[in-house]
Amino acid sequence: MAKELKGLTKRSENYSQWYNELVVKADLAEQSAVRGCMVIKPYGYAIWEKIQRQLDDMFKETGHVNAYFPLLIPKSFLSREAEHVEGFAKECAVVTHYRLKNAADGSGLIVDPAAKLEEELIIRPTSETIIWSTYKNWIHSYRDLPILCNQWANVFRWEMRTRLFLRTAEFLWQEGHTAHATREEAEEEAKKMLNVYSDFAENFMAMPVVKGVKSASERFAGALETYTIEAMMQDGKALQSGTSHFLGQNFAKAFDVQFVNKNNEMEYVWATSWGVSTRLMGALIMTHSDDNGLVLPPKLAPFQVVIVPIYKNEEQLNAINEKVAGIMAKLKAVGISMKYDNSDNKRPGFKFADYELRGVPVRLVMGARDLENNTMEIMRRDTLEKETVSCDNIENYVKDLLDDIQTNIFKKAFDFREAHTITVDSYDEFKEKIEEGGFILAHWDGTPETEERIKEETKATIRCIPLDGDTTPGVCMVTGKPSARRVIFARAY
Repeated sequence: MAKELKGLTKRSENYSQWYNELVVKADLAEQSAVRGCMVIKPYGYAIWEKIQRQLDDMFKETGHVNAYFPLLIPKSFLSREAEHVEGFAKECAVVTHYRLKNAADGSGLIVDPAAKLEEELIIRPTSETIIWSTYKNWIHSYRDLPILCNQWANVFRWEMRTRLFLRTAEFLWQEGHTAHATREEAEEEAKKMLNVYSDFAENFMAMPVVKGVKSASERFAGALETYTIEAMMQDGKALQSGTSHFLGQNFAKAFDVQFVNKNNEMEYVWATSWGVSTRLMGALIMTHSDDNGLVLPPKLAPFQVVIVPIYKNEEQLNAINEKVAGIMAKLKAVGISMKYDNSDNKRPGFKFADYELRGVPVRLVMGARDLENNTMEIMRRDTLEKETVSCDNIENYVKDLLDDIQTNIFKKAFDFREAHTITVDSYDEFKEKIEEGGFILAHWDGTPETEERIKEETKATIRCIPLDGDTTPGVCMVTGKPSARRVIFARAY
C-alpha cells in the first residue's frame, strides 16, 4: 500500500483515531484556522454535493421549494420562545459591533466602541425564529397555506469539543420549515419527512436506520414531538442521522402568526421543522469504511469507476487511451460516472492505493496484455475481489456490479446492526451489556428521573421509542414500574 495507508490506525485498535485519520488521509476535510470549524476539501464536498442533490430532488418531489433567510437573528427573536432560547442559549455566537478601526497606538485593528449595535445579533444556530417572523407577513388566510419551504445553509453552534463532520461549530445542513392549517396536516408532514430521510439513508447511503420518537428530554427545543432516524456505527455507538419536529403552534404563538380559517375564525398556524447536516458524512464513513480506507456507496461516490492504464512506453499508452475512450463512452451511456487516470507523475501502485483509500467503488485496469486480449482487470472496493473480464458488454457488467456493491454494503451494515441489537430485562444485565456497545431494547417507566439516572450511571441515552417493533408492555428494568413498551438505549455520538 502507499504511504497514506501505512499509518492508518486499525479500527480494532482505536476506532476514534481511525476515524479522525481517515477523514484527513482520504482528503475529505481538515481543521481550519478558526477553532472548532472545518475546511471541507473538494473530494469531501463532492460527496456532500451528491447527498444534497439527491435530497433536494426528494424534497421537491414532495412539494417543497427552496428559499433563503438571513444568517443573523435579532436577540429578541430567540427570547420569544422560552424552550427554544433555553435549548440554544449556551451555543450562540453573538455579534455586538458593526465596525473595526485602527488603534490609536498603531498596534492594529480594534473593535470601534462607538459602533455598538442597539440590539445584538445572533449567528443562526437554527432558523425557526427568523423564519416565523417572516411567515407572519406571508400568512393571512387558509388560502396562503400550506407553506413548504426548505433552506440549504450553514449554521453556527459554539461547540468546544469538536470532531470533523460529527460535531463542528459551523456546519452545513438543510432545514425545512413548514406552516399548516391543521394539526393533522402538520403531524403528517413531520412523519412524511422522517420517511424521506429514512428512504435516503437506506437506499442511497446504504445505511440501515431505526425510525422512532425522541423522549421528552431529548426533543428539539420548542417541539411537541421529535421524530428521528438512528443508525449504528461500526463501534456499536448510535448516531442521530436526521430529525423531524412537530412544533405545534408554539412558534406561531411566539410570533403571532394567525390566519382566517374556513369558518372565518382566527387561528394560530401549525408548524414543522426538519433537517439533516454534514454529520451524514460522518455516518457514511463510520458505517461502511474499513482498515484500507473509505468504502463509498456507488450512488453517492464522486465517481463510481476509476480506470488506470499500465504501460511501458508511449506507444502502448496511446493504444490503451484509444481503447479506453470507447469503454468510457459505453459506461457514460448507461449513466456511470468515471475518471480515467493516465497521469504519468504517479506509479500504478500508488494510484491503486490512493483510490482504494478514497473508496472508489470499482477500479478497472488495462495493461498491454489486456489490450491484446480485449480484457480488463476489475476490482470491487467493498470486498477487494479482483477478476478479469471481457471488454465486450463491460458497461452492463459494471452497472450490475455497482448495484451489487450498493446492496452488499447495506446488507453488511444491516447484519452488523442486527447482531449487535439485544433485549435485556434487568438493570444489572443492561449495565454489563452496554459496555459491549450496540442497541439495547429495554423497558423504561417513562419518567425523566429514571432516564437521567441511567444516563448518569451508564452514559447511555434513549435513542428513540421505535415506531415499529415490539409493543408488548412490561416493567421498567430500573424501577419495576409499568412500562408501555421497550425503547432503544445506546451510547451515542
